[in-house]
Amino acid sequence: MTCDEATILLHALVDGELDAGNAREVEAHVAACPDCAATLRELRALRGAIRPADLRYAAPDHLRRTIEGKLPASAPPVASRRAALKGFAFGAAASALAATGLLFIVTRDDERQRVLDEIVSAHLRSLQGDHLADVVSSDQHTVKPWFNGRLAASPPVMDLTAQGFTLLGARIDFVDARPIAAIVYRRRVHIINLFCEPAASPGETAATMQSLHGFNVRSWHEKGIHLWAVSDLAPDELRDFGEKFSAALTR
Repeated sequence: MTCDEATILLHALVDGELDAGNAREVEAHVAACPDCAATLRELRALRGAIRPADLRYAAPDHLRRTIEGKLPASAPPVASRRAALKGFAFGAAASALAATGLLFIVTRDDERQRVLDEIVSAHLRSLQGDHLADVVSSDQHTVKPWFNGRLAASPPVMDLTAQGFTLLGARIDFVDARPIAAIVYRRRVHIINLFCEPAASPGETAATMQSLHGFNVRSWHEKGIHLWAVSDLAPDELRDFGEKFSAALTR
């Protein structure tokens, strides 16, 4: 294992996300490499310094009193039993609807985070061994037809060499137990995996940028396609990649 390979996996080791085989390889490399050992110590120290308790803040009592003072006075109690029962039934129904809506939001957010975790894991797997590309070519007219018959829909493949992002090829990966297209680009020594999947609706969503396990992820949705660009590139360069890809897609 080289230092470059170990550096990629150190974050996953600290977060406890490596399987036993990869964890042993990284630990064996670290034991013989002072530089990687120092990096691992820094990552563990950083993780230990960030404690959930330090991120909590209790609002002062005077803030609660101020807010309560601005709320309207409570309505007087309703004497009618029928009205009271009606109000109780309405409150129960409203609570049930609110709980259902909250559960939907939480479930949807959990689903997005789980898919994002799998996207980053697929990117990490591709950097190990020879799994980067199943079809190796810098010609978009070679890469795009390769997907025919392998996926339900062929993903967009753009030549961005003139913009500083070299097309290396593509492969089929698996996310959430379903096949997904992965188009591979390079920016200097940095690999960019662009994952593409048909979306249920043709609308568009604004791009978001997140950092996960040491990688940056730009996610967006346009022309009926979900797109995730993953790399260790700086956020501004990954944003530039996404914007140039979208510009080429809309021509």
